[in-house]
Amino acid sequence: QVQLVEIGGGLVQAGGSLTLSCAVSGRTFSMYYMGWFRQAPGKDREFVASIAWTGSTTKYADSAKGRFTISRDNAKNTVYLQMNNLNSEDTAVYYCAARTIGSGAYGYWGQGTQVTVSS
Repeated sequence: QVQLVEIGGGLVQAGGSLTLSCAVSGRTFSMYYMGWFRQAPGKDREFVASIAWTGSTTKYADSAKGRFTISRDNAKNTVYLQMNNLNSEDTAVYYCAARTIGSGAYGYWGQGTQVTVSS
């Protein structure tokens, strides 16, 4: 089992920055990829960014490229999402997710943290 806890959401003005953290516990040795997803009101959950648990492979949604940075600190078992130049379209509940070795999908999810961008 893997447990994920997100922190760092809140209210920020348009153009501002926010950093989300995701603390990972449990069977961390089985980790393969970590991802951030978000779900805005009335919309489906969408992919934001992902990072390999080992190595440096990252991937971003087009909406996140150039503004968001995903990183990790394996010593702290924590994954981060640095978000810059936020706009109202970034308002959503952000979820941290984990994909374990041998799995083809993200099978573990955090409870989500609300990010609200005011214009």
